[in-house]
Formats: sequence, C-alpha cells, structure tokens
Amino acid sequence: MPRTLLAAEQAAILGQLAEGVILTDTVGRITYVNDAAARLHGVRQLGVSPEDYAGAYQLLTEDGRPYPSHQLPLARAVRDGEVVTDARWRIRRADGSEIIAQGSARPIHDNDGKPLGAVLAMHDETARVQAERALREETQALETLNRVGAAVASELELERIVQTVTDAGVALIGASMGAFFYNATNEAGESMLLYTLSGVDRRVFDRYPMPRTSLLFRPTLAGESPVRSDDVLRDPRYGKSPPYHGLPPDHPPVRSYLAVPVVSRSGRVLGGLFFGHPEPGRFLPRHEQLMAGIAAHAAIAIDNANLYAVAQREIEERRAAEERLRELNETLEQRVETRTRERDRAWKHSRDLQAVVDERGRFLQVSDAWSGMLGWQTAEVVGHHVYEFIHPDDRPAGERPFLANLARGPAFENRMRHKDGSYRCISWVASQDEDTIYASGRDVSEQKEQARALAQAEAALRQSQKMEAVGHLTGGIAHDFNNMLAVVIGSLDMLRRRLPEGSPERRHAGNAMEAADRAATLTQRLLAFARQQPLSPKPVDANALVAGMYELLRHAIGADIRLDVLLADGLWPTLADANQLENAILNLAVNARDAMPGGGRLTIETANVTLDKRYAAGQADVEPGDYVSITVTDAGVGMPPDVARRAFDPFFTTKQTGQGTGLGLSQVYGFVKQSGGHVAIYSEPQQGTSVKVYLPRMTGRASGQDTGASAAPLPAGRQELVLLVDDEPAVRRINAEALLELGYRVLEADGAGSALDLLDAHPDVALLLTDVVMPDIDGRRLAAEARRRRPGLKVLFTTGYSPTAVQHNGTLDADAPLLGKPYTLDELGRKLRQVLEGG
Repeated sequence: MPRTLLAAEQAAILGQLAEGVILTDTVGRITYVNDAAARLHGVRQLGVSPEDYAGAYQLLTEDGRPYPSHQLPLARAVRDGEVVTDARWRIRRADGSEIIAQGSARPIHDNDGKPLGAVLAMHDETARVQAERALREETQALETLNRVGAAVASELELERIVQTVTDAGVALIGASMGAFFYNATNEAGESMLLYTLSGVDRRVFDRYPMPRTSLLFRPTLAGESPVRSDDVLRDPRYGKSPPYHGLPPDHPPVRSYLAVPVVSRSGRVLGGLFFGHPEPGRFLPRHEQLMAGIAAHAAIAIDNANLYAVAQREIEERRAAEERLRELNETLEQRVETRTRERDRAWKHSRDLQAVVDERGRFLQVSDAWSGMLGWQTAEVVGHHVYEFIHPDDRPAGERPFLANLARGPAFENRMRHKDGSYRCISWVASQDEDTIYASGRDVSEQKEQARALAQAEAALRQSQKMEAVGHLTGGIAHDFNNMLAVVIGSLDMLRRRLPEGSPERRHAGNAMEAADRAATLTQRLLAFARQQPLSPKPVDANALVAGMYELLRHAIGADIRLDVLLADGLWPTLADANQLENAILNLAVNARDAMPGGGRLTIETANVTLDKRYAAGQADVEPGDYVSITVTDAGVGMPPDVARRAFDPFFTTKQTGQGTGLGLSQVYGFVKQSGGHVAIYSEPQQGTSVKVYLPRMTGRASGQDTGASAAPLPAGRQELVLLVDDEPAVRRINAEALLELGYRVLEADGAGSALDLLDAHPDVALLLTDVVMPDIDGRRLAAEARRRRPGLKVLFTTGYSPTAVQHNGTLDADAPLLGKPYTLDELGRKLRQVLEGG
C-alpha cells in the first residue's frame, strides 16, 4: 500500500507548479495559496471566506465590471459542489495593473466521498486574450475595408462615396467626428470645395468657413502626407494662423487629430479625410495605416465617378447636339425664307448705303439710303460708273475700283460726292461673289471731324500736364538721380567682381548694390507719378484685358480672397498702354488684398460711364465726356477721409515700415492722368474701398462735345419734398443744389438721427435720398426705420462704390433703387422720376 504524502510534501509540490493553485476548507475559507497564484494576484491572503473573495483579491468580470462573490468559480465549487471549467476573470493588482486569468474550480472529496474543500487552478491568459482581441479587431478592420471597397467601387454618386468612406473611418478608428473635404466640378465647369460629415450635426459646421491652408491643414490639402497628432493643443503647428489662432468659437473640442490626403491615380489632390476626438492620444499608427487604405479606396472610386460624370455629360451634349441638328434640318426651308425676307427688309430700311457693283465698276442695284445720305435717287445711280461719285483723289487705278480696294482688304474708306457737290467720308465693308461686289457704306464724316478735334484736345492736355510744377520737378530729380545711380551701380558691380568670394567687403558691396537697385525702382515709380514714363497707347478692349488677367490676379491675391469679375456688355474701346494698364490693375488688386488680411471679396468691374460738365467742374483736370471705367472694390479695413485724400500722394502709405514704398497708388494716378483719364477713390472705415479708373472712350467724338442726348430737356420735378441724407457736407451741398435745379424742395440731414427727426416733422416728404455708407447707422438701416414709420415711403440710395459690387456683396438687396457716384444731373433726374412714379 503506497505511503500517504505529508502536508508539507504536498505544499512543496504545489508550490513548484507553474499554474496558480488555491485550496479551501469545507466552508470555503482559503487555506492555501501557492507562489504562482500569489504572483498572479499580487497578494496572498488566507482565511478569506467566499463572500470576501472578490474584495480581498480584487476580482472583476472579464469586461471590467464588479464580480459578485457568489458567482466566482471557487465559491460555486465550495457552496454548490459545481465543477467550473474554462472560466475567465480580471485581476486588478495593487500597483493598478490588470491581467486576465483563466482556470477551473472543483470540489475535493476523500476516498469515502466526504467533502474536504475545493481547489482553484488558474493561469495568466492576458497575452492570449489580447492576441484574440487584436485578431478580431484586425479581422473586423479588413472586413470593413473590403466592405467599403466593394461598396464604393460600384458607386458612381460622388456624395454617397464620400459619406460612405467618412462613416467607415469614424467607425474604424473610434473617432468622435470625421469630415471629408473634396473638390468637385459643377455643370458650368467651375471648381468648388465641398464637405461631408460623420458623427456631428452638419449645422454645427455651416457657420464656419472652409479650411484654410494653415500649417496644420496644408500637408493634407496639398496632398503631401498624413498628419497625426496626439494633442493638437500641444502641437507647434496648431493655432498659428488668423483669424482664430486655434479652433473657431463654439467648435466641438478636438485633442487627438488625424488627417489623410486623398490623391487620384494622376497625382491630383481630390480632398482630405479629417478625424478628431476630444481626448488626447486616441489615434495610433495602425489607425493611420487603416485611413490610408480607406483613402486609396476613396481615390479610386472618386476617379471612377468623375470619369462616369464626364462620360454622361459628353453623351448628353452629343444627344443635345443631335437634337438641335434634327430641329435645324426640319426648319431649314422656313428659316431660309425668313432670312430672305429679313435681308430684303434690312436692305430697304438700312440707314447705311447698300450697293451691288459689277466687275466693270457699274452699279447694278442701290438701296433707298442713297437718297437720304447723298441725295441721289436710285435711277440716278444704277447703271452709272462708281468713278462718277468717288472723289478724284480716292479713285484706285484701273477700271475695277471696288475689286482694287478689295485686294487691300474687305474694309476701306473713300469720299463720295453728294448731289449738292459736297463730299461725305464713307467707311465701306465689301465682299466679292465671283464677278459681283456687295458693299455696305456708313457715313463717318462727323466722327472724322470729332477725332481730329479730340486729338488736338489730347495734345493740349498732355502739354499742360508736362508744365505742371510738381511733375516737372519730380521728373527732373528722378532723371538726374537715374544718371547718378547708373554710375553707382556700375562702380559697385565692378568692385564686387574684383573682391574675393565670401569676404566681408564683397558682402558689403552686395548690400549696397541691392539698395541701389531698389532706388532705381523708386525712380521709375517717380517717373510714373510725374507722367514722364514712356507709354505705347493702343486701342484696348478693357473686358478682354481684365479677363486675361484673371489667373494672374487669382495667384496674386491668394486663395482666401474671393475674386469676382463683372464685365459690362457692349463696353467701349479705350486708348491706353495695355502693359501699364495691367500694372495699374495689379497694383490696385494687391492693395485690396493687403486691406483684407483675414480674406474677403475683391470685385473688379468694367462699365461705360459719361461724366457731365457738372461733375467735371468739381474735379481737377477732368474733361466731360464718355469714359470706360474699371472699378476695383474690396471689403477691407477702409480709410478715413483724411487718409483717403492723401492716398495718391507719393511715398504716403498706411502699411508698416518695410511693407510698402507708398508709390503704388501714385504710379496708378500718374499713368491714368498721362493717359488722359481720371481716377477717384471712395472709402469708409471698416466698410471697404473702391478705386475707379476712368479712361477716355476711343471714338471719333471730340472731348467735351455735347451729344444729342445732353440736349434733351432735364426730367423736372414737381416740387416734391426730398429728404437728402449724406454725412459729407460738400457732397450734400452739391446734391441739394442739383435737386433744387431739378425742381424739388429739399430737406438736408447729416445723419440718420436728424433725418428721422425731419421725417417725423414733415409728413409731406415724398422721397428719402440717402448715401449707403454712413457712420453709426448706415443708409440701409435708416431706410428700414423710415419705412417702418412711414410705410410706402420712396427711397433712392447713392454710393461711391461700384453699384454692382454693393448689391453683389449683400449691402443692399439686388432690386433696391441705387445710383452710383458720380452721376449726371440728367441721370439723377431720371432716377428720381423712375422711383417716384413707381418704375
């Protein structure tokens, strides 16, 4: 019969086991804990009863909840005689660390079946549990990636693609919020920056601007690399950019930050995925890798969606073209008949001369306009040779005069004899069909005379400008200074070449050279102000010039400023040096950019403008007449009146030292004046600035000559009472005189407060004429309060800014009656009648 082991021997054997072992007596008190069990728990307590197991040994459920003592495996084995296998629980040690234990508990009996207690055997399962959890998370991540890839691969709707990948990203990495900012193209082919959100209400972000290229956002928006930060509040790239220097007010809190660029197969940046969490350290390198995979799926899907959209547009355009072609073919005969009737009507009723001439130079047919323009009846012209009517000096050699002219081009001019013996200058446009000539002629005699008069007036204006004392002095100094600088720069250049590379003397010579170059640039600007810079004036289409500068201006002002270009239909041509005009517009745009450090809107607008004698009389060196205006308007900090009055002075600047020479606006002023034009500036603090450049219209009309329109009677008032409101006394005084001259009674007010008092005291006020931008209460709010007190009151706004820009920027409603300064007496009178009579 084998020998029974002694208790000491049993303890020695159990103490050497790798598994932890705990023994209890029949009532469940712990009587033995081997070394392995003590290491697992970090404590060894004997005599602990079942109800105290959880507290004494810090036992929790596997998911970290409190573990009821009666449900513990050892307690169930002692009290219920239950055999518990493969149980797991969490142990929290005294040092705060936690492990996952797995084991089995069973009751102990002697050979006779008598209960002796219970035993619990356990081992550390932490590593395996963590490996299983990591495997599950990796499996789930791969399944999510595959699911997202499959979902977006078959999706052709861009908005659904970006929403799917954003939702998947938030779920994969446990972010509290996610966003996808992406570039899209609308039906007009314009690029837009859009976004979608996950984990947060879109209305929270609607009041914030789009992300700017700050230090934190730039790598993502430029497609350079992912950005992961455990705590953006401690990140040196965060909070460096205006206007907020951090998150905007009321923005959801973000500490952990992860952003991944989405780049197409062609290398074009499609957008970026951005994720945040209010707690630091939530995003790991593995999360960055997962988001890179999501971004790759998104890039492929977006490329496919864009290709599909392009293909659909092409198909739709082809279908529309085929439909238009079918409609054209169906209506061809009808359109030919209609065009024939229109041509016959145009021939009969045209004010221009119409003629058909054979190859020998004899008239085959002429229009009725010959009688009105030259006094000849049709029968007196048809059959006769063209030489009978052309001035002898204008007759080309040979017997085929129109053909000879056509050899030099389809357009030509000559003098045609009137029946009374005088001559008219006719501008012809002709075309040849085999041996027949079709010609159309317009009388340009008056334009020719006016062109000669205008050339004389411009020559006189340029001569008077050259005689201006300040311009002469400035130009002379700049000329002499340029001569001296030529010597200085040449000497410095030779000296620098002879000095050893890297020597202090060579460095000093280089510094002096840079200063001399800057001085040379300043002298060129002084010459521009003195109107002595060489110009090459040529006919210029201002619309085409401004449109052609769009990309240059776009890059010059930066991405945080919106550029609006408003081009007038039927814009007159002007005569100017195109290069200098581009420099002037660029100068004004850069000044506008500097006035909007936080971004904003820059508007460039062209228009046809007529400056009348009344306006010209109040300006220096301004001739009344037709002008092409180019207006540059910003929504920046603006200038007070005393600063605006000095804006064109040379070397005057409001910028900080080293940020400007003060010659930009002076150069613009000198160029415009040298071009025979006019420049005006309108500005209000915190409202913005509008600079208007007026260049003379290029026509045959002499400067200042009255037109037929100016001879029409002024639209007179009917003694209605007008309440005039303007904070500028000089402007208010001249407008009051204009209203009196037009036949209105006038009440004057310098602001909203006095205007409302006058309105209450005079119930017969028929119309409120108010400036838009005024201190304290602007014109829009004044009009609203006046209409609240007097419903139905007529209101007419005036502004020194571009009217289109004022309405475009939202300062006034688009349909509000508005008159842009400067305006003629006729324009004021007609606008007043239009508003008062309900037009």
